[in-house]
Formats: sequence, C-alpha cells, structure tokens
Amino acid sequence: MGHVSAPEYRYTQASPLSKTDITRGRSTKPNTITTMLIAPCGMNCRLCRAFQRDKNTCPGCRSDDSMLPKSCALCRIRTCENLAAAHAKYCFSCEIFPCRRVRHLDKRYRTRYGMSVIDNLTHIKTYGIRHFVRAQKARWTCPGCGALLCVHDPQCPNCRYQRPEWASLPR
Repeated sequence: MGHVSAPEYRYTQASPLSKTDITRGRSTKPNTITTMLIAPCGMNCRLCRAFQRDKNTCPGCRSDDSMLPKSCALCRIRTCENLAAAHAKYCFSCEIFPCRRVRHLDKRYRTRYGMSVIDNLTHIKTYGIRHFVRAQKARWTCPGCGALLCVHDPQCPNCRYQRPEWASLPR
C-alpha cells in the first residue's frame, strides 16, 4: 500500500509569515494553525479578527513589523525588553511571568472572550507548543461547519453557530 500523507490541517513549524503566505494559507488551508501564529503572550493569532478579516489582514504577531497593524507593531508585550533580553519565545520564560501587562491582557480576554492567555502559556510550558496547537484546533473548530472560530466573535462567520461560553460572559 502507498504512503498516505497527513491531513493539511495539522500544525507545522514555520518560518516568519509573509502576506503571500497568509493569503495562500487562507485559500488552500483555511483551518491551519501554525506554531508561528502563537504570539509571545499566548494569543493564537489565527483566531484573531484581524487575521481572519478579508481586507488589511494582519499576518500575526511574529511577522515582520512592516506588515503588522500599528497596534500590533507597538504592542508592549510583543516588544518587551525582558523577552528580547532573554531571547525567549514566550512570556512564561520571563522571571516576572505573569507580569502586569500579561495579567491585564488575560483579564480582558477572560472577561470579554472566554479565553485566557495565561492558561494558554501554562499549557505551552507544561505540554509543549505542538500539543497546544492540537488543543487549539480542537477547541476552536466550529462543530457546525468545521471552520475555525474567531475568539472575538460570538458566532461562526460561516454557519452562525453560537459559541456556548459566550452567553455566560458579562457584556
């Protein structure tokens, strides 16, 4: 029997992404989550509204500064001196983790979107990035149509499936 290739939605170790990669990835592999799309703060950029939108798409926090929206390029966590000095890939490697900035981001995302960047970083530290990517794929795939959900939206953009945890979040 011949070799059977792995499904295309599997995680991949990738180099920094370009706009061409993002466009190509969106059209040919719409449910791909790569390790390069996991930001230093633990945010899965693939689930971000800025990444998923059709115009002025953000390529993710680990991309070249010239391709990022201004708010992402100037992000204080992404440009953290402690992270750079330690040559750390993720905030959990910092001696002051979780710092004030990460705690603030975590509180905002827990409250508004039902997702914790601190929990994400703890998962990565404990189980590794590949396990985290697989877990993210399972958690954020729409059971209605199979598309990846957006952390910022209460429902699937394709089939309007309502995220169950969204109803319990304070507005």
